[in-house]
Amino acid sequence: MERALDVSQQTGECYYDAELHRLKGEFLLQFEQTMPAAQGSRSKVVEAESCFRRALDIARRQQAKSCELRATVSLSRLWFEQGQREKARTLLAPVYSWFTEGFDTADLQEAKALIEEQSQ
Repeated sequence: MERALDVSQQTGECYYDAELHRLKGEFLLQFEQTMPAAQGSRSKVVEAESCFRRALDIARRQQAKSCELRATVSLSRLWFEQGQREKARTLLAPVYSWFTEGFDTADLQEAKALIEEQSQ
């Protein structure tokens, strides 16, 4: 992941940066789940949130709506799991509402399911 981000920075080809940061955050969360808490896994959650925020910023700057949706879903899911239901829903619901088609895609189905879960 770091290598891909380095190449992106070196070449100026930044099209996938938002997705790379989002995936890095997802990997950090998976790593956190396998590490005992005594070994500093909490810092991985903080780092993952930072990656999701960075992905969201990049996607917004690039006006890449699908990437923004994926980054928003990742960050919203993290907040939801941390007990911040309203904050998570407030972030995700407006992004989901932009879409007028493609509701059979995995990204939009995942967003819808997460919104429904957050609303319960």
